Amino acid sequence: MDDHHWQKVTAAQAAIVNKNFLCFAAQLLRWRVPVPYNELLDATIQHLENLKSRGVRHVAVTPETLRALAQAPAKTPISNFQSPIAKSSATPVAKMEAPVSAPAKKLSAPVQSEIAGDPLPDSALRTPHSAIEKSAAFAALRERALACVKCPHLASSRKHVVFGVGNPDAQLMFVGEAPGADEDEQGEPFVGKAGQLLTKIIQATGLSRTDVYIANILKCRPDTPGQSAGNRKPTPEEMQTCIPFLHEQIDLIQPKVIVALGTTAVEGLLGKTVGITKLRGNWQTYRGTPLMPTYHPAYLLRNQAMSEKRRVWEDMLAAMEKLGMPISEKQRNFFLKA
Repeated sequence: MDDHHWQKVTAAQAAIVNKNFLCFAAQLLRWRVPVPYNELLDATIQHLENLKSRGVRHVAVTPETLRALAQAPAKTPISNFQSPIAKSSATPVAKMEAPVSAPAKKLSAPVQSEIAGDPLPDSALRTPHSAIEKSAAFAALRERALACVKCPHLASSRKHVVFGVGNPDAQLMFVGEAPGADEDEQGEPFVGKAGQLLTKIIQATGLSRTDVYIANILKCRPDTPGQSAGNRKPTPEEMQTCIPFLHEQIDLIQPKVIVALGTTAVEGLLGKTVGITKLRGNWQTYRGTPLMPTYHPAYLLRNQAMSEKRRVWEDMLAAMEKLGMPISEKQRNFFLKA
């Protein structure tokens, strides 16, 4: 099939190629490539299985990718192989003595995938391998979210779609439930009283809101017909409809640690309906990424007991340790009774 025909197919059908074709191509390539590359192919197939479990049935693949799959890759000495998922060299956070006033240091570095020093070819994973590609993918995702009307009742009642805020290369990501009235008004997550408390918690770690990324399970505020104030929990249907946007955000950001704020965030990310009291403080895993469940800041506004604040802070200390951040003695003793 010539290039002209592929271009025609791409324009007409968005180059939709199903998982079975990729698995078949991967099997052909596996016979002729080094073991490390086989591992990459296995990871690709596993990722596609994860997509399938979330209801995705097709992935878009460019003509260049199809030609790459049809060609035998150049033989690469195993000694020259670099891990396809390189660990980012994060800049250490400066030692913090004051929880709020200390200058924040970025903990982010782009993740690169290389074989023998050359960028990997475009693949079904569609994970950008450059800052420009990542920025473009993020912008496209944002535009799709802003234009979404899959929940008509939410689209008609919202003032703004609350996409997310922060560093798209962040190592630490916070996920909440859904926008409230303040967030709906400003178009930014966690800007109300609970958000102000979250900002203080972030600053106490030595970081700032610009160092981390903050998002919600829902991008629109849940409507409250007949109510002039107050919020409600998202329904399972609303969560299922909206959460693909969050999955794509996490895929692009690739954080090293996720902090899930409250029961709804845990339910949306992990599918667990166990109460947050039982889950908080215990590491979970979101598709290979460590996830720490903790109380939502709104809970601390309702229950300001020192013991509850300490529990949340202990969860943050665990996240800091997981990220390799330095922790001062003063930080370790926050919210401990004198």
